[in-house]
Amino acid sequence: MAAEPLDALVAIYHRPSGTTHLLVEPAPAILDVLAGRWLDLPELRRALSDRYEVSGSIAALAERLDELVAAGLVERA
Repeated sequence: MAAEPLDALVAIYHRPSGTTHLLVEPAPAILDVLAGRWLDLPELRRALSDRYEVSGSIAALAERLDELVAAGLVERA
């Protein structure tokens, strides 16, 4: 994936599908943390907290992750 910041949005080009997605935080941060590795929700939350200022619950994080799965940008293990 290639990413390009556009003010409050980040354009993500998904090479396998040829689709460009416009995302808002925390989606780009989630993709950044997940790049090349599998994490469960608690591990993802900790990794996000290590790199970014994170707010919200595990349930909210799960919803954002579900959206990224539906968009085809991440896969479930």
